[in-house]
Amino acid sequence: MSVDMATQVEIVPSVLQAIADPARRKILQLLKERGCCSIEKSTGMCACDIEARLKLSQPTISHHMRVLTKAGLVQATKLGPWMWYRRNEKTIQEFLGTLRDDL
Repeated sequence: MSVDMATQVEIVPSVLQAIADPARRKILQLLKERGCCSIEKSTGMCACDIEARLKLSQPTISHHMRVLTKAGLVQATKLGPWMWYRRNEKTIQEFLGTLRDDL
């Protein structure tokens, strides 16, 4: 695996904490789809898409996205006045590999 031991030690707790919340797991599932302002036909959604799908307030969505971004599970891109989010598949795969190796 390309992830060094120090990174493995850091990534597992932050990712586990991030995915402990059911709303954040749902957000990760939603980000497999294309939202209304997807870039170049790739998957991902703007915050307004996530807000509408989960029926949560904008501050709550912002909090969840901040946690997921800090854990490295989501990448954020500013598109004009909107934030567009997509899954960071590399981090997700590294986490799954580390978890598989640890268990």
